[in-house]
Amino acid sequence: MLGRRLRNKAVCRPPARLLASALSFLLLIAAGGWSAPFADEFKTPSISAIHVEWRAVLDRLRSEISTRPSVAQAFTFAAQRRLPASDPRSTPALVQLNAVTAPFFPGIAQSPIPVLLPFDTAAFLDARSHGAPDDLPVSRYQADFRPVDVFDAGQSGYDAVFSLEPGAGDGMPQRIFVKPIEVQITGSILIYDISDAVSGKGEPVRSLTAQFPDLRRFIREGYVRYAFTRFGVPYVVSIQCLDSAPRERRLACREAYPVAERFLKALRVAGGQPSRLRTDIQSEIAERPAMSAPDFTYRAPGDIIANSGVHKQSGRADFIVYSQIRFPLDRAPAFVRSQSFGKRNKADLPSGGYPWRDNFCEARSFAVGQCPGGFGHQGEDIRPSRCPAQIGAGEPCDPRQQPVLAVRDGVVIRSPKQQAATLQIDTANEHIRFRYMHMNPFDMDSDGVLNGRRVAEGERIGVVSNYLDHPNGTTRHLHFDVQVFTRDGWIWVNPYVTLISAYERMIRGRGHEVGPEIAASPAVAHISPEDAVRPDPLEGGGN
Repeated sequence: MLGRRLRNKAVCRPPARLLASALSFLLLIAAGGWSAPFADEFKTPSISAIHVEWRAVLDRLRSEISTRPSVAQAFTFAAQRRLPASDPRSTPALVQLNAVTAPFFPGIAQSPIPVLLPFDTAAFLDARSHGAPDDLPVSRYQADFRPVDVFDAGQSGYDAVFSLEPGAGDGMPQRIFVKPIEVQITGSILIYDISDAVSGKGEPVRSLTAQFPDLRRFIREGYVRYAFTRFGVPYVVSIQCLDSAPRERRLACREAYPVAERFLKALRVAGGQPSRLRTDIQSEIAERPAMSAPDFTYRAPGDIIANSGVHKQSGRADFIVYSQIRFPLDRAPAFVRSQSFGKRNKADLPSGGYPWRDNFCEARSFAVGQCPGGFGHQGEDIRPSRCPAQIGAGEPCDPRQQPVLAVRDGVVIRSPKQQAATLQIDTANEHIRFRYMHMNPFDMDSDGVLNGRRVAEGERIGVVSNYLDHPNGTTRHLHFDVQVFTRDGWIWVNPYVTLISAYERMIRGRGHEVGPEIAASPAVAHISPEDAVRPDPLEGGGN
């Protein structure tokens, strides 16, 4: 209940509550219960709100449908200036548009920003007015992209995933990659303010400059991304790919370019509706349990195992609690610790996993802009105990069937056979994603953990497993990561403190940070990012 209350709070904290928090902070210092300096305490994220230029949206919509005069005359653009811009009656054309597109994109009117999609509303309505049959494939109006795989509109924006089949699309070059190419688009009224040394880079695309004057293309963290601003709103179109030679089963970014650019050229205003004006969300000291949990200890954020980062770099000391979540495993104790470096307690006794240790920036071949070396582990590895010590008499516990839970109410993004399951959250104060890895993909398929499924916080979505390309490909653990939306798209951030906060709420006690003299771990030899992604010869590694 504490997490739900915090995440639903108003954007601006009342002055009385600010005073109460300050007094609590001072009391904790006086009592010796606040061991770290103020600058190193856990904080909530800072988020900037965007102002939408809705008059420009209506002008753009009018321009797009004017190519079909019989359709254009059916839309009402006369502004009712006595009404505020946030009143739906002030934008009747958008209300009409949402009614047309909602059967294809349910809930589209919930988006507080203009929804840009590769859907030609004017062509669709014109075809219907001329007697086109209802069973014509929707790809006819979507530049040959399949019906949307995922569409999720919420109080902060929208996210959509479309696919283009091999061979689909007139004029598309032949490609080696044999699977459908998935294209994601996100637009958001909220932008997370993160320290990001590699943000804002990219190159223009000449063929799209007239349509998107500020468009920039760049490859980042395993995706080719196209970032642009329209109507004051940041949008990012992205395709997961490798900056390498084309292969049948691995999409090369050079093969992704024409698909993304076809998608961008087809974008039109498909819906959305003005909402109340948003204000920036300021970072605050994160609330934590007052009671101590003496058994739960952890090392400082960024304190990864010595020499385990790329080029022997350290981790990232990130003290942000990015979201108030439910802990992703069913029971305590659970342990955040490396699955690729250092000695491990194979007995896996409940007392053998503390203190926790950050492993976000351990060496991997994945580009991670938030890590000092530019490469690293994109999340945290979490391992359950064999069976919790406090389990009730007669209550079963199968160490190979330990539940993995949804950390929030959200929408699943996952195609069949994919190894990762992503949980999308879109509320008035958050636009964030959580990704789970190493559950068996065939089990997730049979359980319906697939695109568009809505899950409730605490709902079981799988079990802790060891799947990495095949069964037994890694240790039995859960990889968990967090992505937040920025002007560069979805960026991986360190989930370590977010997990500490969630665990403290689950055990109803505040953990204690310990130093290296208490929790010394063996150093490991430096390895390259390419070697780090390979399975550990003893137990299996990987993401």
